[in-house]
Amino acid sequence: MAMIGFPTTCVSQKILCSSLQSKPSRSNISSSMSVHHKKPFRPAREVEGQVTHSMPPHKMEIFKSLENWAEKNLLTLLKPVENSWQPQDFLPDPSSCEFYEQTKELRKRAMEIPDDYYVCLVGNMITEEALPTYQTFLNTLDGVRDETGASLSPWAIWTRGWTAEENRHGDLLKQYLYLSGRVDMRQIEKTIQYLIGCGMHVKTENSPFMGFIYTSFQERATFISHSNTARHARRHGDLKLAQICGTIAADEKRHEAAYTNVVDKLFELDPDAAVIAFAGMMRKKIVMPAHLMFDGRDPALFNHFSAVAQRLGVYSATDYADVLEFLVGRWKVEGLAGLSEDGNKARDFVCCLAPRYRKLEERARGRRETREKRTVRFSWVFDREVQV
Repeated sequence: MAMIGFPTTCVSQKILCSSLQSKPSRSNISSSMSVHHKKPFRPAREVEGQVTHSMPPHKMEIFKSLENWAEKNLLTLLKPVENSWQPQDFLPDPSSCEFYEQTKELRKRAMEIPDDYYVCLVGNMITEEALPTYQTFLNTLDGVRDETGASLSPWAIWTRGWTAEENRHGDLLKQYLYLSGRVDMRQIEKTIQYLIGCGMHVKTENSPFMGFIYTSFQERATFISHSNTARHARRHGDLKLAQICGTIAADEKRHEAAYTNVVDKLFELDPDAAVIAFAGMMRKKIVMPAHLMFDGRDPALFNHFSAVAQRLGVYSATDYADVLEFLVGRWKVEGLAGLSEDGNKARDFVCCLAPRYRKLEERARGRRETREKRTVRFSWVFDREVQV
């Protein structure tokens, strides 16, 4: 970044003159060569062909006009900090003389849970830990972004409040996994760093119409995933872990209600734009926010994690179809009338999609049942093999 008050060219010339006037020492040459040969940081997974756009002013006005509505219907769904749970409520108290005994009990329960469950739990936790990316994503959306970083717009207050609530999810799961002793925390921490560095590419193109459709879908999907990890933890006898996952799922359900409320309103005010955005997102397919995850070893890590989640029933293609069907019903898409030609095509496309996904999943299930079982080594569980 150029210094304020100095044109870039002047700064460059000043540095050049200075270097010509003084003879560099051997150590300076060595240091300079070292700097010049240093490789610039690049994300491990890069996305080409990204698209952005600017929403026209009359569409921006919709979100400006909704600020009072957002204050009454969004911000009331955020809980005051003093009424919120915190990760420490579920973990051994490090200030207590019973800390070691409580941790020992936690680790004893953890030993009864198989590796494939931990792969799903770790994948969920890493997804939650990439939270800086998700706040950044929300601030790419036209008309609702936090323009200053501390804006008092209801949309900006929502984004920061939502982020603050979500922040507890990764903290709680990460601390629990650390205490369990069942996972390779260094490999997990590397995966988190890689993922935040890579970002996410969910193809919402700066459009709040597409952005809020994505978040509605994603929050419901995350609710299902955490609910199912709670169910599996209960089945394996770890009731405390089941409580943790269930508590996180309840937050996701509340956040789903907020985002689907926004899209309810968009369908009321501009059904044509809303249904076209819905169809646009479904044509692109809703990808999970951690789809660029990498651990430094497995380039297909997200696909392998997803395959384990599919096999265990933590989150499956059937769940994807269920979420889509739920949202079509919630937003009364089938009954939309008075649409443009593009709007009618979008409505028909979206309404036919869930049954199509179910048929495809039935065929895929048949192929999975007949193919030879295979395993993959996951660095998260010390390179042990897990069936995918």
